[in-house]
Amino acid sequence: MNYYISILFRAIPLVMGAICLCYGFYVKDLGQAMGSEFVVAGHVLIFLTAICIALFTTAATIIRQLINKYNNFYKWALPILGYLSGIFTIVSGIVLWQMGIYNPPYFISGNVVFGLGLITCCVSTVATASTRFMLIPKNGANLKEGDKPEGAFKESTVKTLISIPIICTAIGLVRGIYLLFSSTSSDHFVAGHVLIGISLVCASLICLVVSIVRQIQNTFTDKERYKWAICVAVLGTIDILWGIAILCIAKEPAWIAPGFVLIGLGIICYSILSKVLLLGMVWRKSNPLAKRVPLIPVLTALTCLFIGAFLFEAQLFNIAYFIPARVMIGLGAICFTLFSIVSILESGTSNSK
Repeated sequence: MNYYISILFRAIPLVMGAICLCYGFYVKDLGQAMGSEFVVAGHVLIFLTAICIALFTTAATIIRQLINKYNNFYKWALPILGYLSGIFTIVSGIVLWQMGIYNPPYFISGNVVFGLGLITCCVSTVATASTRFMLIPKNGANLKEGDKPEGAFKESTVKTLISIPIICTAIGLVRGIYLLFSSTSSDHFVAGHVLIGISLVCASLICLVVSIVRQIQNTFTDKERYKWAICVAVLGTIDILWGIAILCIAKEPAWIAPGFVLIGLGIICYSILSKVLLLGMVWRKSNPLAKRVPLIPVLTALTCLFIGAFLFEAQLFNIAYFIPARVMIGLGAICFTLFSIVSILESGTSNSK
């Protein structure tokens, strides 16, 4: 990989994170004078930055191996940075939803931020699994299926890496279901549906972690070449169809936000799909379509931005569109950040001509 291109791919997550952070504070500050919608959207945008940080650690982990500038410091520092971002976001979400006892908008944003922290921890696990990324092309080129590679993870480490996103998914699902069944209020309805949608994103990241770890361990088989990608596609489709269903049966304006946010989360799953799909496509074979896979997150980013643009127009007539319009912009930034990760993976694993 060209050194200057590597700088660009590492800069993209940081730039997108800075945009989410600055835009989030801008929107939140307006909320002090203009209404609760600004507070919720502001909090969500601010803490989307944590996911960008975790994606940066993933990008830096892989790139530094590709350009031979990886050492023990980065092996530990980058994943730790990602996990600290995730833990900070989870704790912040809990604090915000506790404040929601007296301020309802904080209850919604707190639960959503809590979910974003779970996603951040899952992405950080992708970075941790990628600390031995260079074994993937070596295993595919030099080892037969089932041969044990030197320098692979211990079995206990494999179980730990896979268990982290599973636990995050379970926590999000339990919390989301609890919110839906504990009250019939709009606040619980919104937070519960979004948290469950976030859990499906975490479940998609389980598939990504499993794909990376099994290729590093050289236990990835032809039978599962597209199995994990199909799982991610199904999860993303569930999010999107669920969001559309909520919009179709919406009984009150408050239902509009979770409907569109679920659609956005489904689009995020499709961005993750590009990474899982690429890993399967190039395992032990060259694939001429591999170079086209990075276009998927570009298309998903544009989809989020165009939906956001339409929602900005709709907001002029109905304030209920305010929150999803802003959140869609942030989700578009996440999708574009995933473009850099997929491009890095393509550079490191693809033998396509």
